[in-house]
Amino acid sequence: MQYTNTPKSPAEPRLFRPSSDRPMAMLKICPAYAPTPLIGLQSLAGECGVGTLSLKDESQRMRLGSFKALGGAFAVAQMISDRSGEADPTSDAAKAVARDLTFITASAGNHGLSIAAGARVFGANGVIVLSASVPEGFAARIRAMGAEVVRVDGNYEDSVAEAMSLADANDWLLLADGSWDGYIERPALAMEGYTVLAEECRSEFVASGNWPTHVFLQAGVGGFAAAVAAQIRVHWAERPEIIIVEPDDAPCLIESVKAGRMTHVDGPLSNMGRLDCKDASLIAYSSLKDDADLFITISDDEGAAAADTLAAHNFKTTPSGAASLAGLKKIAPGADSRCLVFMTEGLEEG
Repeated sequence: MQYTNTPKSPAEPRLFRPSSDRPMAMLKICPAYAPTPLIGLQSLAGECGVGTLSLKDESQRMRLGSFKALGGAFAVAQMISDRSGEADPTSDAAKAVARDLTFITASAGNHGLSIAAGARVFGANGVIVLSASVPEGFAARIRAMGAEVVRVDGNYEDSVAEAMSLADANDWLLLADGSWDGYIERPALAMEGYTVLAEECRSEFVASGNWPTHVFLQAGVGGFAAAVAAQIRVHWAERPEIIIVEPDDAPCLIESVKAGRMTHVDGPLSNMGRLDCKDASLIAYSSLKDDADLFITISDDEGAAAADTLAAHNFKTTPSGAASLAGLKKIAPGADSRCLVFMTEGLEEG
């Protein structure tokens, strides 16, 4: 499935800050922070029939193994700073406030790790709701960070509903990855954190001068894709074509953009578990409908094949992590193209 969009200047301000200034300032106090590598893969570019291929490798991001380390943890820190009135969320006064706060979220794995890590670092409590399809390896890593794990039957949407119910019942702070009418501010913070990826890329392209002509972004609810796309449109010196890649079984963004409104989709479980979302984030949809050039879907087999391709080049990831490469291989932009893809996570066993 493909849908060609017409990017345009947003009629209204975006619902999140398309700027990396605040998260970059926060990261300066984080000893685990370092920019992730942007790697040129000329041999793989030749295999794919493109001029150049750059891979942004998120597999070692801040020891959590996913870009989501930038989002949830920043949101936790910013919310603690806002509540305490302290610019530094690691101050004693901020930690005194944090001790009484419990952050809860539903997750397909990586967002939960980020919330759990943020809660531990800044002295708050974390509760992560996981559906039955999330590997036990994620649950074990979350528990090791001191957060409570709640398991629910059903799919990701069922875990979201449970997290909302528990937040209401216990007066906990819901920090979801997605957004909807009436729930904007907190997921907007997570998306603000994700803009760091595009800023790190921008800095390298400024130095090299080799700006990409095509940027491929995988999408679940769309937070990562929208944040990176917005940072590109607002802050990059060049204007590449932006292609959004979703699973065939969860095309919530492509259907929403085609319909001109938020649209729920149904489908079987995808092997791209981190992207298997049947409802788009309102913030992401409202931004991507203005920023993206093309929306495409890929099959489970295409996602798996892209992961195998990266493994052959010594990059271990999942079909979710390799989905943007699968999108590149599907549309084959040609020998004159300079392409940027994102490996959004490492390979989590279990």
